Amino acid sequence: MLSATVVAAASLLLAILMYVLFFRRSRRCCDESMDFVPSPKGASTERFPNEPPLDTGFIPWLGHAIEFGRDAATFLSKMKQKHGDIFTVRAAGRYVTVLLDPHSYDAVVWESSSNLDFNKYAKTLMERMFRVQLPNYDPAEEKVMMRVHLQNKSLSTLTKAMFSNLKNILLDDTSRSSKEWKEEGLFHLSYSVMVRAGFLTLFGNDSAKCDDPALQAQDRELSNDVYEGFQQLDKHLMKAARCTLTTEEKKEMASAQNRLWELLSVKKLNFKSNRSSWLESYQRHLESLGVGEEMQSRAMLLQLWSTQGNAGPAAFWLLAFLLKNPDALAEVKGELQRILKSKAHTIEEQEATSQEVLDSAHIFDSVLNETLRLTAAPFITREVLQDMVLKLADGREYSLRKGDRLCLFPYISPQMDPDIYQDPENFQYDRFLNSDGSEKTDFFKRGKKLKQYTMPWGAGKNACIGRFHAINSIKQFVFILLTCFDLELKTPEEKLPSFDKSRYGFGMVQPISDIMIRYKLKEN
Repeated sequence: MLSATVVAAASLLLAILMYVLFFRRSRRCCDESMDFVPSPKGASTERFPNEPPLDTGFIPWLGHAIEFGRDAATFLSKMKQKHGDIFTVRAAGRYVTVLLDPHSYDAVVWESSSNLDFNKYAKTLMERMFRVQLPNYDPAEEKVMMRVHLQNKSLSTLTKAMFSNLKNILLDDTSRSSKEWKEEGLFHLSYSVMVRAGFLTLFGNDSAKCDDPALQAQDRELSNDVYEGFQQLDKHLMKAARCTLTTEEKKEMASAQNRLWELLSVKKLNFKSNRSSWLESYQRHLESLGVGEEMQSRAMLLQLWSTQGNAGPAAFWLLAFLLKNPDALAEVKGELQRILKSKAHTIEEQEATSQEVLDSAHIFDSVLNETLRLTAAPFITREVLQDMVLKLADGREYSLRKGDRLCLFPYISPQMDPDIYQDPENFQYDRFLNSDGSEKTDFFKRGKKLKQYTMPWGAGKNACIGRFHAINSIKQFVFILLTCFDLELKTPEEKLPSFDKSRYGFGMVQPISDIMIRYKLKEN
């Protein structure tokens, strides 16, 4: 009988052999006749001269997956220092080429979908995170449909509805609109109000009578139920995307999903009043695809998270930066007072905030841009559908392999790039203002003006189509808070919380903990 030591050694040798045969990077490129060159110091294996540097890590198959998922910003910054602004890493059996040259991003975001495709990765996340499978799903067609109802003429209707729902949740709720000081976590306040008002705006109210106090209370109660389920689901979605949920976490996530599917069921949505044209159109779209009612509810939950998952965290960080920077807060308040005084109306008296007012807050726009620069961290991901050559802005050319994944991470560059922004780690409220008060759009890297100097909304053919509605919603929420409430940090000397680094790659980062504030309705 073989000893345990011999069996273990044999098992190890077999594992190594399987790795060499099946998981090691195959030696090929777009030009099969090209000779190999030795790996540079620090690289993990041989590579072609026209391929990005390859770093596989030390663990077979797994590669850099743990470091990548734990803190993508730190990991990719280290890889950039080691290999330059383009490199390939192995993560859980996949080869991911990362490009961090902002001058070259257009070569990716505008590349033909026959070469670089977003749809395959999107479908994978839809199924992992929301258990959504749509037959004959075409994201491009869906975007065209949604753009009509989230932009241009439809934007003013959404803005008016959002303003009404924000006032209901913030000003008509006596538990919140009190002249006595109330304490609450700023993240909870921002996220809950934005999700609740956003839900009512897109999915409708219980009644068309928006001025009926009893019906307003019903909307507040229902939207709070939606937010509680949303929050419970949201905390598990990053692990679901990476397939790292524990058994207990899967049960908690399933419970939250079931609760939200019921609240977003076709039968319940069909009885809503003030339904947005977006909802009407999306329901017709799902029906045209032959999607059953159960899957429609799942798709509605996907859309709820897609439309509401980032605005609340963005509002939180913006308010947190203002409360920690008194000069910036004073400038924003002064600007709002001047704008509202010129219109001779208070926020409470208005039925909506006009686009003219929203667009004239230039200092606030700079604060918002700076907030998004510091806290928006989405990946822009494409699947490589066939062997191709990627041409960078400086003339370099790199071969990409079919089956690999290509990823941009604008958070590292341009957004946190010290070659573009002085003291990029620090909040500067006027960073995006010229000396004459106009918007600053001229930023440079290596002496060349950048076309994309921040990218919180993505770029190219897959840029966020709901960004204008999101911006208007954030502005209205902050305008109401700053003009109607006295607002202050409970502990002014307390530092802002760190990022939840597992959120890198999925839009706005969230804090690892909340920060307490005190607020009350203004006396006059």
